[in-house]
Amino acid sequence: MHTRQEITQYNKQAWNREVDLGNPWTIPVTPEEVAAARKGDFRILLTPLKPVPRDWFPPLNGCRVLCLASGGGQQGPLLAAAGAQVTVFDNSPRQLDRDQMVAARENLALRLVEGDMADLSLFSDAAFDFIVHPVSNCFVPDVRPVWKEAFRVLAPGGTLIAGFMNPVEYTFDQDLYDQGIYQVKYSLPYSDLSSISEEERLRRFKHEPVEFSHTLETQIGGQMEAGFHLIGFYEDYVQDEKIKDFMPSFIATRAWKPS
Repeated sequence: MHTRQEITQYNKQAWNREVDLGNPWTIPVTPEEVAAARKGDFRILLTPLKPVPRDWFPPLNGCRVLCLASGGGQQGPLLAAAGAQVTVFDNSPRQLDRDQMVAARENLALRLVEGDMADLSLFSDAAFDFIVHPVSNCFVPDVRPVWKEAFRVLAPGGTLIAGFMNPVEYTFDQDLYDQGIYQVKYSLPYSDLSSISEEERLRRFKHEPVEFSHTLETQIGGQMEAGFHLIGFYEDYVQDEKIKDFMPSFIATRAWKPS
């Protein structure tokens, strides 16, 4: 597993399994949440706990929205219920099945597309007005193509909202981390494929998706390098781990494509 294509294929199957395991990012929204969204009352997550601020959303009626690496029946259906024209793009067909299930249940129009988040060649330039990208680029080895492709398919004046991991999370010894002990062990950028042995990866993660940290230079600087202007920022925490008492584990940004 060395090429981007091999990693993409492996993570596709791993996320298909995560659906069966009930990963929180695979649990679809409820009929009650969709009904509220039809009335303009909705909240979506880019990171585990903190909802996206309402002033980060453009007017959604007729807005062309790309939910990028955002399958799971969560963000896309709510934005469609709020009036947007939504395309959900994800690497996992089982995740897209979640969106299809909600769309059928709630009579929502969703376009569902399977693919690699770093390759949006299916879409023309300026095809979308708003891009929603929850925590997911930790599953690609290089995040810069994701930002460049997002910039290309976004219309001038449009915005990209994105969530991603604080790279410091990847420096800790994972065996001690699970005990609530945070001891630095790994240098950044971290990779499940090169920072640890295959034996250790299989012992610790078995069939879970492989992950890659990205430096803030590529996460934040990479957006600016692609042409974005950053106009919003917040941090978020994990829910059930002790590290929340010490530091935020997630970052969210709002980026604007100059018009």
